[in-house]
Amino acid sequence: MASELCKTISVAKLEKHKNLFLNYRNLHHFPVELLKDEGLQYLERLYMKRNSLTTLPEDLAQKLPNLVELYLHSNNIVVVPEAIGSLVKLQCLDLSDNALEIVCPEIGRLRSLRHLRLANNQLKFLPPDLGRSRELQYVYVDNNIHLKGLPSYLYNKVIGCSGCGSPIQVSEVKLLSFSSGQLTVFLPSEVKSIGTETDHVLPLQELAMRSLYNAYYKFIKDLNFLSPISLPKSLLELLHCPLGHCHRCSEPMFTIVYPKLFPLRETPMAGLHQGRTTVSFVAYCCSTQCLRTFDLLS
Repeated sequence: MASELCKTISVAKLEKHKNLFLNYRNLHHFPVELLKDEGLQYLERLYMKRNSLTTLPEDLAQKLPNLVELYLHSNNIVVVPEAIGSLVKLQCLDLSDNALEIVCPEIGRLRSLRHLRLANNQLKFLPPDLGRSRELQYVYVDNNIHLKGLPSYLYNKVIGCSGCGSPIQVSEVKLLSFSSGQLTVFLPSEVKSIGTETDHVLPLQELAMRSLYNAYYKFIKDLNFLSPISLPKSLLELLHCPLGHCHRCSEPMFTIVYPKLFPLRETPMAGLHQGRTTVSFVAYCCSTQCLRTFDLLS
């Protein structure tokens, strides 16, 4: 099997293949042959589904700089290295059916990324930097039992999140909800209050958090910059991880959201659901002004 693998990779290098299929090879480690010398500089699509990989090499982007699609479905990957953020041409990344608990924020540096598949993992949250990928169209997160909520900037990009989140007992936590027509939508438990078009001012805590965020934005990635002594622990954690970002202006939100409901038929995803218009998209805005002016089609 090893000699056959070496031969396959050797031919791909010699003939400058753009596609390489290494599915069902029982690989426990990323093949070193792929990374020898200059690597496969011409390779654009790498298929490594249904192996037993646990991690990826740090020099992946250096050796395979022209990757456009990377398929790692059904492995045992626990960690994705920060260096993956250097795959500047990557458009499709499939990490479904692995053992991921976190997604490194460097994935947000993949400016060409369009499709990200993360279904059937152990994810607890998604990194805020994903919102910076302007080309990102679809994120698949089905069956991540520990993923209890989605950042607001991904709500119109996520295809399916059934099986996500532990069952919540209503008796244990009071869920906020808002209604529009005949639909009632429950909001993440982190949301402390819901704004309406009649609001004139934001709550004081929200104003304070936004001011702190803007003042220390350059430093908040350094978790030691603001110590628990300077801020209560609950506020410090909230500062590091906002509820989400406004769909209208991209400003962070910490304690309050202004939700706006759109029927699925009015969203870009309507065609994907084959006419099932019972599903809707909830936009989160940071103020009454953004709430009034936000439109999916504008």
